[in-house]
Amino acid sequence: MNGPTAEGRKRGAAGKAGDGPAAEGRKLSRSFGWLAFLGTLLVIAGIVGLIYTGVATLTSMLLFGWLLLIGGLVALAHAIESRGTNYFWLGVVVAALNLAAGVVVIRHPEGTAEALTMFAALLFLTGGVFRLVGSVVVRGPQMGWTLLQGAFGLLLGLLVLFDWPHSSLYVLGVFFSLALLFDGLGLIAIGIGGRRIVSMVSDRLEGRGLDDREAGRGAERLDAPAPATDSPSKAPRDGQK
Repeated sequence: MNGPTAEGRKRGAAGKAGDGPAAEGRKLSRSFGWLAFLGTLLVIAGIVGLIYTGVATLTSMLLFGWLLLIGGLVALAHAIESRGTNYFWLGVVVAALNLAAGVVVIRHPEGTAEALTMFAALLFLTGGVFRLVGSVVVRGPQMGWTLLQGAFGLLLGLLVLFDWPHSSLYVLGVFFSLALLFDGLGLIAIGIGGRRIVSMVSDRLEGRGLDDREAGRGAERLDAPAPATDSPSKAPRDGQK
């Protein structure tokens, strides 16, 4: 009774050990599939935003305002928890500024978009000028690329600045939509690549499991006792040769 029971336990343990990697592989494959699905949604949102840049600009401003409000509430909660310390009033001031900025952005998204567009144009201008001057002064091995980047930044800043405030209707929306598009493409690439890697590893583990089972069956056949004969061999009698 002990022999077959122990053998059954060994086979059950081997089956569970074989099912463990397969189950984990299925879970990872589903997770990577959800990543690819989320990336697809982001790509669709980015394409729609590039088509309707005005709506994308207002949407990005509203999201920015709500993020400021949530950040202000979180900062206020941390300030209340740290009351009695030296950082209490600093936390209260930071929370109040975030809350006030969030309210202003949500109530006046168009004006906020104009201000941020002006700020972005000035950043492009200053960045392009510094790259151009730095590449000419330093004359490093990447001088050509630095000159090209500086000229592109300077040109982009001038275009945005000359078309301001009308440019505020589409500049931020284009940037927001491009960010969604590239993030979505990155998630899709990660999801598809991860599923391929998981499937390859699962196939190899299943192949090894089959080889181990075949080897175990061969060992069982070799270890099996020889069949007993029907009649025992008779010893020769004294008078027989």
